[in-house]
Amino acid sequence: MIELQPSEQGHEDYPFLVMQLQSLLADERDFIANTAQFSAFLFQQISDLNWAGFYLAKGDELVLGPFQGNVACVRIPFGRGVCGAAAATGKTQRVDDVHAFAGHIACDSASNSELVVPLFKDGRLFAVLDLDSPSLGRFSVADQAGIERLAEVFVELTDC
Repeated sequence: MIELQPSEQGHEDYPFLVMQLQSLLADERDFIANTAQFSAFLFQQISDLNWAGFYLAKGDELVLGPFQGNVACVRIPFGRGVCGAAAATGKTQRVDDVHAFAGHIACDSASNSELVVPLFKDGRLFAVLDLDSPSLGRFSVADQAGIERLAEVFVELTDC
């Protein structure tokens, strides 16, 4: 479990957001319902986003899941773009300038930075959580830790 100290917090109050998310998801475990709620929650609560949502692991590619924002790419091969890199490596990708990222997929030309967290249940990748911002360098180390903690809460409270 990641604990953020007040001095480490980025733009958001992540410990408070964790409590809000726990409350939001407390009485529902359905995957689709919770991915939809979590996407809307992030889009409303995290500042300076233009996209927040899920890509679901299907075979060796990611398929668009519930999200908030503009229309998006539907299928992304593992290893391609920021989402595909997160899926292929199993590691969070925090990219300050997506246009400088090798193999970037421009689903929304307004997106300039991105944070993608791979999601695992019982050692199996089942999705990636993708956040896009129109601002360069939007996501800090503290933002990454906060979003990763929110993702942990989602996985704990959802049947994946």
